[in-house]
Amino acid sequence: MKKITASVLALVLSSSVAMVSAQAKKGDTLKQTDIEGVVVTALGIKREKKSLGYASQEVKAEALTDGTTKTGNVASLLSGKAAGVQINTNNNFGGSTNIVIRGYKQMGGNGGSPLIVIDGSPISNGFVSGTFDLGNFLSDLNPEDIASMNILKGAAASALYGERALNGVIVIETKKGRSSKKDNSWGVTLSSDVNVGFIDKSTFPEYQSRYGAGYGAYYGPNQDSYFNVGPGGLPQVPFSEDASYGGEFNPNLQVWQWDSFNKYSNNYGKPHAWLAAKNGPITFFNNPITYSNSITLEKGDAKNNFMLSYNNFDQSGLMPNSKINKNTFSARVNHQLTDKLSASVYTTLTVQDTRGRNATGYSDNLVTGFRQWWQTNVDLSQLKDVYFNSYRATGKYDNGTWNRTSANDGYPLYWNNPYFQVYQNYQSDSRTRSFSYAQVKYDVSKNFGILGKVSFDYYNMLMEQRLADGSLTQAFGLSGNNAPSGYWRQNMTGSETNFDLIANYKFEITDKLNVQGVVGANLRKNGFESITASTEGGLIVPGIYSIENSMGETLDPVEVYQRSQTGSGYASASFDYDGSIFVDATYRYDKSSNLPAGNNAYGYPSITGAVLLSNYIKQEWLSFMKVRANYAEVGSSTGNYRLINTYNKNGAFHNEGIYLMPTVLNNPNLKPERSKEVEVGLEMQFFKNRLGFDIAAYKTKTFDQIMNLPVSNATGYNQITINAGQIDNKGIEVQFNATPFKSKAFTWDINANWAKNENKLVSLHPDAKVLRLAAYQGGVSLNAVEGEAYGVIYGTDYVYTNGQPTISPTTGRYLRTAESNKEIGNITPDWTGGIRNTFTFFGGDLSAGFLIDMQHGGSTYSTDMYYGLATGLYAETAVGGYRTTGVVWPGVNPNGQTNTTATISPEGYGNVDGYRRMPNARFVYDASYVKLREANITYRLPKSLLASTFIEEAKVSLVGRNLWIIHKNVPYADPEAGVGGGLGSRGNSIGILPTTRDIGVNVTFKF
Repeated sequence: MKKITASVLALVLSSSVAMVSAQAKKGDTLKQTDIEGVVVTALGIKREKKSLGYASQEVKAEALTDGTTKTGNVASLLSGKAAGVQINTNNNFGGSTNIVIRGYKQMGGNGGSPLIVIDGSPISNGFVSGTFDLGNFLSDLNPEDIASMNILKGAAASALYGERALNGVIVIETKKGRSSKKDNSWGVTLSSDVNVGFIDKSTFPEYQSRYGAGYGAYYGPNQDSYFNVGPGGLPQVPFSEDASYGGEFNPNLQVWQWDSFNKYSNNYGKPHAWLAAKNGPITFFNNPITYSNSITLEKGDAKNNFMLSYNNFDQSGLMPNSKINKNTFSARVNHQLTDKLSASVYTTLTVQDTRGRNATGYSDNLVTGFRQWWQTNVDLSQLKDVYFNSYRATGKYDNGTWNRTSANDGYPLYWNNPYFQVYQNYQSDSRTRSFSYAQVKYDVSKNFGILGKVSFDYYNMLMEQRLADGSLTQAFGLSGNNAPSGYWRQNMTGSETNFDLIANYKFEITDKLNVQGVVGANLRKNGFESITASTEGGLIVPGIYSIENSMGETLDPVEVYQRSQTGSGYASASFDYDGSIFVDATYRYDKSSNLPAGNNAYGYPSITGAVLLSNYIKQEWLSFMKVRANYAEVGSSTGNYRLINTYNKNGAFHNEGIYLMPTVLNNPNLKPERSKEVEVGLEMQFFKNRLGFDIAAYKTKTFDQIMNLPVSNATGYNQITINAGQIDNKGIEVQFNATPFKSKAFTWDINANWAKNENKLVSLHPDAKVLRLAAYQGGVSLNAVEGEAYGVIYGTDYVYTNGQPTISPTTGRYLRTAESNKEIGNITPDWTGGIRNTFTFFGGDLSAGFLIDMQHGGSTYSTDMYYGLATGLYAETAVGGYRTTGVVWPGVNPNGQTNTTATISPEGYGNVDGYRRMPNARFVYDASYVKLREANITYRLPKSLLASTFIEEAKVSLVGRNLWIIHKNVPYADPEAGVGGGLGSRGNSIGILPTTRDIGVNVTFKF
């Protein structure tokens, strides 16, 4: 992969330079444009990018949305488009997209996500995950409202946001309503998209078709029998088993199978041929279809304008009975009240209903069954027929499972019928999200102005889970006790209100020296409430999902009520000397209610400098050259109520409440987390902007981390909250642009980015060197380990002899360590990158482009392979004599000689490969990938054809997303996909949905 990637990059760079140089000699007939332009920075302040002394990267709306299908989540559209920004999009229906800028900096929580700001006002981008991934809140934003996204990567860029800036900031500017018509009349834009997904088969198991149900020759009257004895003495499949390590398929062998005993099956009462299923689990999935329709009305000029938009997003998922319907309304008004007074108002409302999200993790996850515990003889079409036939016959859906307890007992032993699961035990949620701000600006003079602003971000969610009568009895509800049916619900609301008062100033000190900046204050109030309740012991009346319908006495609801407040003051000063030398300084002071008095007030400084060397080096070939450097400090407070302990109610006894001690000892002496960063950079453009780069190098030290460390249970607690630890990040980021060919008939543009981040946990605590972040199946864990990069995967490893894995000459099996604390992987990638090529023809009437997205390095542990290889699902478990003569594994015997012994007893499940005999290290894979992330072809009707119509612009685009995984190392899965948001987006491949290749059509008209 390294050689291929290096060769491609070398070819692109060398050809670009050669073609640009050749064309430059001929002369570029196009007028040179402003090189850097104006960008939106912290607090919504617009600055000339050339004056900035820190790294930022702007992604315009067209680069964000035009070349891809509609994903329903703005965050996912950043994949491969910004240097130093890691985007992980999982495959969960309506699931989270994780964003990490310049590496993991925090050990508490989930490593830290950047702050999201809309038009200068922060919004929540939290995510809700557990059994179901409810997505991150940035998905509530309508992509059609976005004008640009500017990524403030480092501390200096984001320091004005103080305690919220530790993980970077993404500044979103929304569109203003400006009419493109000469008479300033209303403009209307209609946009319609339809996308269809097709499963990428490389991300789903390739099942073996040679052997069927069972765990080996353990059944029937003989010790070598793969079947039980059924009616008439014919073989009967061990349908209670959930593996495919059984008898070899034989079309001449008639076998009693699960559907032979289900009265709603076409095979009821009769055996049938012992064959691999024609319709395997991949046929269970649908082709997801997405419809997105938008209308935008706009009117106005630069001073007074109005924009109103509506978007309907309707999506069906891979799973049957899964659907998202989302409606988003937005409006923005900018009005110049007088020559000095102006006002702006923006509001957006999203109403979303979702049904049938897929379960994540190990338990109660259908896809876990498909990938780990399955019988290759089970036909999905038969399961589907049984489910729907039962309703036709009785008016009630029957849980006709393949995993029967016995021939006479159809109760599921481990797994429900997958159709019963998705249609009866479905999850649902609804969310209402609103964000609004209003601001008034008064220009006291040409040098001084005052802005007052208030913003409000609010969401209200209802989440519901159902366990239908007839399901597999399982742990359910607040008690966690087994129940045959049940209902669970959670109501949750969150809000954030910001009050800002900002004074801006600008003065000319001399003819060549001027200064501008802001002085401001902010008050932020956050609130969160939730109430969770469930039935206990089952439902009285099946199918009535209500807490009142509880068979047993319900537990007290779990109620959460949280409030916090932060007050801040800040100031900035930006000096400009002769338009060539720039020096900026900022300072912010925060006071947080979540920290104790004496430690709850803290300040964050920054200083940056930039020099435009191209103003002093006058060369025709040099269009632009800037060097920059900065130093900054930022930090972070902590969550609510971590200073003193509170107690949880656990029922009552004789009218007296019973309360439980918490398991975490809170700390009344916490202090804020801190982060210090140094950054340097160089920007250059050549040949009238036809070739250029922007390179940044940085080093960040984050210390006084707020985390929970384990303590002895003898203390009465499991963990204690403390300040400890230091994580260092250092790295380099490169943005590259080139226009190898440019003429009136054809233009070719290249935009590439590459970033490498080195992460290290320098120290943890004198009494602890390892902090467990997450636990996986098989004793595997994700950890922060002193002296290592964040995200070490621990588990059992091979025993090595002379650097080679050691194999027992007696069993032919690998020897493995007894301890599960061996380092077997790390989730941190070596580098990430992306290359976008854009081609325009005939003055832009026809255009095409594609984006290659890459990651090199990082590890993921596949629980699916850990179990699935043992249970005999995958194709490699049925090759040649795998189950008869065994496999000679590569390695050495303890004496150092090359192994020649085949694995013994290969006919028994898991004796050759999988969790029973292999170390965890066997199932850790390199998470590198190269993807064709986006591709598009767009045709715009020529203006000449529209001249005599009321249509101003018309275009049609063919777009695609995730069209081709060019390279990967993880078998049968997408290395990018994870369980959920945060740390759940990396390191564990378990029961994830397959990736889809999405192809769509967009049609846009402007009137």
